[in-house]
Amino acid sequence: MTAGSGVLLVLLSLSGALRAHNGDLTARETCKAGFSEEDYTALISENILEGEKLLKVSFSSCLGTKGTQYETNSVDFKVRADGTVFATRELRIPSEQVAFTVTAWDGQTAKRWDAVVRLLVAQPSSARPAHKKGKPSAGLDASQPPNDTLLPWPQHQNANGLRRQKRDWVIPPINVPENSRGPFPQQLVRIRSDKDNDIPIRYSITGVGADQPPMEVFSIDSMSGRMYVTRPMDREDRASYHLRAHAVDMNGNKVENPIDLYIYVIDMNDNRPEFVNQVYNGSVDEGSKPGTYVMTVTANDADDSTTANGMVRYRIVTQTPQSPSQNMFTINSETGDIVTVAAGLDREKVQQYTVIVQATDMEGNLNYGLSNTATAIISVTDVNDNPPEFTTSTYAGEVPENQVEVVVANLTVMDRDQPHSPNWNAFYRIISGDPSGHFSIRTDPVTNEGMVTVVKAVDYELNRAFMLTVMVSNQAPLASGIQMSFQSTAGVTISVVDINEAPYFPSNHKLIRLEEGVPTGTVLTTFSAVDPDRFMQQAVRYSKLSDPANWLHINATNGQITTAAVLDRESLYIKNNVYEATFLAADNGIPPASGTGTLQIYLIDINDNAPELLPKEAQICEKPSLNAINITAADADVDPNIGPYVFELPFAPAAVRKNWTITRLNGDYAQLSLRILYLEAGMYDVPIIVTDSGNPPLSNTSVIKVKVCPCDENGDCTTVGAVAAAGLGTSAIVAILICVVILLTMVLLFVVWMKRREKERHTKQLLIDPEDDVRDNILKYDEEGGGEEDQDYDLSQLQQPESMEHVLSKAPGVRRVDERPVGAEPQYPVRPVVPHPGDIGDFITEGLRAADNDPTAPPYDSLLVFDYEGSGSTAGSVSSLNSSSSEDQDYDYLNDWGPRFKKLADMYGGGEED
Repeated sequence: MTAGSGVLLVLLSLSGALRAHNGDLTARETCKAGFSEEDYTALISENILEGEKLLKVSFSSCLGTKGTQYETNSVDFKVRADGTVFATRELRIPSEQVAFTVTAWDGQTAKRWDAVVRLLVAQPSSARPAHKKGKPSAGLDASQPPNDTLLPWPQHQNANGLRRQKRDWVIPPINVPENSRGPFPQQLVRIRSDKDNDIPIRYSITGVGADQPPMEVFSIDSMSGRMYVTRPMDREDRASYHLRAHAVDMNGNKVENPIDLYIYVIDMNDNRPEFVNQVYNGSVDEGSKPGTYVMTVTANDADDSTTANGMVRYRIVTQTPQSPSQNMFTINSETGDIVTVAAGLDREKVQQYTVIVQATDMEGNLNYGLSNTATAIISVTDVNDNPPEFTTSTYAGEVPENQVEVVVANLTVMDRDQPHSPNWNAFYRIISGDPSGHFSIRTDPVTNEGMVTVVKAVDYELNRAFMLTVMVSNQAPLASGIQMSFQSTAGVTISVVDINEAPYFPSNHKLIRLEEGVPTGTVLTTFSAVDPDRFMQQAVRYSKLSDPANWLHINATNGQITTAAVLDRESLYIKNNVYEATFLAADNGIPPASGTGTLQIYLIDINDNAPELLPKEAQICEKPSLNAINITAADADVDPNIGPYVFELPFAPAAVRKNWTITRLNGDYAQLSLRILYLEAGMYDVPIIVTDSGNPPLSNTSVIKVKVCPCDENGDCTTVGAVAAAGLGTSAIVAILICVVILLTMVLLFVVWMKRREKERHTKQLLIDPEDDVRDNILKYDEEGGGEEDQDYDLSQLQQPESMEHVLSKAPGVRRVDERPVGAEPQYPVRPVVPHPGDIGDFITEGLRAADNDPTAPPYDSLLVFDYEGSGSTAGSVSSLNSSSSEDQDYDYLNDWGPRFKKLADMYGGGEED
């Protein structure tokens, strides 16, 4: 606004109005570049919106504003080219003021000038400085009577150059108490421009609460400029409002620049403190020292936390139970921290405390403040301050020998700590009396008892009793300063019960070696058992449990084993030269006990098996030059009682050496071949003597059957030659051929007969035999007689009559005449001699049509004559039956049922008679 422009008047409802700045800046005779002020100050609200204008700085470079640029050392505030300072983002000012530096520099001379900008946060209940000289700017209280105060509009630089002027006045905020009872609308301020003396002025306000939601909280009289609040305010809903006042003429032209109005809602104590949780859970170890932290409770008050309305203080109202003291805990009145204040917390006496905590605003003033309560449940957690103690100093038990996983004693302990926790769970250990580790103590997870268990079998003959010393402790270590009790150690006496133990064989399996073939009754060894029951006078007797070949005998008294048969290494019961037998040793204790032992006999081979010639049969050509027979031998013995073998021909009969010869190939093989140039085809038995290399050697004469036959050029026997070699003569061969021919002839005749029978079956006229055809046959059925009351009837009347005279001469009753009509019989179709599969359907259709048109086919339209059946029948009269329809029935479909229903069709269907 240029010099001489109008002055904006603001009428405030405050007795101490702001005084207008006096005087203008005197014009400088010479131009000096720089800011108009070295320190700028502006009053702002606590919450700043993005892009909100805060104040305007003035700078002159004596060369005009062109080329001047601004920058700040804060990222939250920037300066536009016209000097307007604005916020770059939405801010909440945490402190009472914000200061930063604005730098202006000339792009032509590169000179820089700095100025300090201070933004003061407006407080509703106190005045804020308006400028650097400290002139007060009081807040406007809406409760004061209205009083008009003239605020001169700031003077700006004129065309004659830079002139020092007063800084802009900052309009103090307007304080409005919340929850006001009115009456509404209630006047707040009056806005007036000094130009309204010259022209009519219209006033308006914009911003949140005016023309932005919430709408119409504030209103203004457009002619007088009086601004009102229209409803009660709620600081907890919105604590401040930022409005802008506008002045325009009747044509809507701006008369004055908009001014900013800040309205603060004054807090009233209308909200109780509210705890975050209604029930708080905390814990503290038993035995804790005074001052130990337990938990924190928190209550929030929606009122202004910077005033007494929102300042919450805490106190403990009650403590339950009040043991061992009624003041076991205290609470920090400001932070809500609950701590212990007395010693003596003992979980075994009191496990839980219930503390009622009260939160009061107005800094805890119970007379004026509002209060609320919450419950703090404090659990006393267990610490291991009670060592486990045995309920008795000695325990006793007994265990049978040779048994494991047997519980022999239960150790009971008492622990006052929390059950089923590490402070209560017992751990047992044996500290003496069991050097061999026969026993172990396991803890029962439910009862916490110690179960003394046998983990390694005990022997009555070695230890008749055990004296154990056991100690119990907890899973968790004892708390600091707690000592183990002398009752944490106890003695356990375990007696071993002697039981009848089974005899055992010291050497099991026992192995002996001997040659096979020892004679019967030979003593092999003594296989005796030992009875471990040294303190029992018991006798042991022996018996066989397993002797597969039944070769052995055992003395029942001393266990001496002798042979009952000759032992043969080549027997099927021998595996890897070893024969195995099992024996039983039983005592006479109560109850009897027995043990088994295994005897293994390793049989050494002797040369007791002569070699056998292989193969048993062979084939050779009748000419010796073509092939030979390879022979070898098999011996049931083992080395050295087997090969090399000696093969030779016997001297008798003489023909053997005359016709055959043996050629040695190696120690195990030789060749048998013809000695003569030609031998007649046939089967020959050739004896060969085979001798092994045992000591003494054994020989065996074996016979090999050799088939001599004529051979082809490849050395193979021909077919004729094979037959001849088999010994069949010409007559036998002819007989075999005749039998084959007869067999083939019989097969051929059978095939021809089957073909002919099949052909005859296809030439039948019908698909089935005539005697099986049931078509056009009269089926005779008996009749059931008279009505209900006519039970005395003659069964002969139900038979088909043979003649009319016989029927007419019968006594009164049912008379029946079945007569075949006399007339020409229709011609049924004749099936072709060689039918085609497709003609079967046509044949059946034509036969069905002929049968339907045959009047001579049964059943006949015969006369049935009935006598009077009597009276009093329970059946109703048929004449009482009526048609279910009043309209005429259509019986034309009877015409489609064939000639047999033609009469019915004419009678009911209305057709004409032929």
